[in-house]
Amino acid sequence: MPKLLCPHCLQPLDGGYRGECPHCGRSLENRNPEGALPLGTQLGGRYTVGTYLSADGDGLAYRGVLNDEKKFVLIKEYFPVTLCNGRSADGALMPKEEKEVLFKTSRMDFKDLYDDLKNLTPATGLSTILDVMEENNTVYAVEESEKGMTLSHYLHLRSRTLTPAEARTLLQPIMEGVALLHKSGLIHRGICPDNIVLPIDGTARLTGYGTLALRTGGSELKSQLYPGYAAPEQYSAAEFSGRYTDVYALAAVCYRMVTGQTPVAAPQRKVRDSLESAHSLEAGVPTWFSQVLACALRLDPAKRMQTVPELMSALTDPNVANAMFEKGDNQISTRKIMAVSLVVIFVLVVLLLWSLIGGSKADSAPVSTPQPTAAGTAGETTAETVPNLVGLRYTTDIKGNSAYDDYRIVMVEQSSDTVAQGVVISQDPPAGSEKLMDDQIIQITVSSGPSLVEMPDIIGFTQANASKKLDALGIQYKMVMVDNDGTMAAGCVASTDYKAGTKINTENVTVIVSIAGERDDTLVAQTGNGSEAEPTPEAGQ
Repeated sequence: MPKLLCPHCLQPLDGGYRGECPHCGRSLENRNPEGALPLGTQLGGRYTVGTYLSADGDGLAYRGVLNDEKKFVLIKEYFPVTLCNGRSADGALMPKEEKEVLFKTSRMDFKDLYDDLKNLTPATGLSTILDVMEENNTVYAVEESEKGMTLSHYLHLRSRTLTPAEARTLLQPIMEGVALLHKSGLIHRGICPDNIVLPIDGTARLTGYGTLALRTGGSELKSQLYPGYAAPEQYSAAEFSGRYTDVYALAAVCYRMVTGQTPVAAPQRKVRDSLESAHSLEAGVPTWFSQVLACALRLDPAKRMQTVPELMSALTDPNVANAMFEKGDNQISTRKIMAVSLVVIFVLVVLLLWSLIGGSKADSAPVSTPQPTAAGTAGETTAETVPNLVGLRYTTDIKGNSAYDDYRIVMVEQSSDTVAQGVVISQDPPAGSEKLMDDQIIQITVSSGPSLVEMPDIIGFTQANASKKLDALGIQYKMVMVDNDGTMAAGCVASTDYKAGTKINTENVTVIVSIAGERDDTLVAQTGNGSEAEPTPEAGQ
């Protein structure tokens, strides 16, 4: 049997879970609510259940302990209150009568979700799932527990709103994490400030994972939606959610960060859309940035910005955002209506002419038909394909080029030591792919040139702190010991061959860092830097 640990201070217990911990003095009596696992319950021989934290439609959450590593974790237990009658004497969940099948299928959904997340994490911007196990006729998911605060708490403590640049920087890892979820076929559906954690010593991470049923109104589980951040399609089981659902939530979080106000809840907006633009609430928000948020917060999913990379690019670069609106994204519905109307009018005119002619010339001349274009020959059609943009320069060859007016070009930058700055490195979808829709999105990755970082001022840093600083910036370095004439602190950085502030290519530059050795009394005597009286030249030789 594993050594019992105090769920409060992680110290070993000899007397079991009763009375008070002899180390921290906190109570070891079970105060978890009825139906929850008792404090001190052992799961899988690896985890100790601690204090009950919360409940939602999926189940219960506890503070827990990973016994072997003596660290705190978050334990989630599948326990849908709408489908369960409680526990048996041995702790197993008991599904309600006639709900057994639904209980099993929902449990499978819960397990599949966390199995996928366990395989996907750790990853940038995502809270890590450490373990998934089955016990007590249910499933347990174990998630990392980070010290820090939620974004909600952080925003509450601030005396001012964030600038767009600050908001974009803070959300960058979250958006990268959500994009990775989407690439793996997962949708979060619960993005909000309460589910974004800001660790003490790390980047922001997204937590609050949940099943589709939990994040959908009117489902078989007790739903949990976040007003202002939940997209309108989440309020009905008859509508479909997708990547655009998380785009809505990310834009809503960004709106809250730059305006200080939570967006109007989607159900209220559908009755009367009174959502003010970010620019009207906070004059410091640029118009283009405000328009991007408005586009991502559209009530109709079909008219909304569709992908997270598209949102990331538009929030970063005003040129990308303005290009989108120049192409008419802000009036997309009007343009589509006009186009459809013209097609209908054309068809009606053709039918009217045909009826007037009456087919009388059918024997003498064929009916005029459109001539084949360069894309195909008579009797056959060739699907339009995506053009090749790789190798082109974005600013001169692509941006503003009418040849690409039928596409929506979304640009992201990436450092490269082999491709010149401003040149396209890759594209998605690849060249030659079939064009699937009008105004199709092509995401291009453009070289920002070599990966350059600014050399920090590390003179006087200890060797360990200097290494930590350079490692964090990705700078390659070599440390060498130099003689110490008494003017330098032993074991600290004496000099670097690149001055502080110099831009360095981290791929092919190695910085030489000189570390002062132990004080050399001979050199001290020669230079006169000792603390004692200066020796005569003869005495120093």
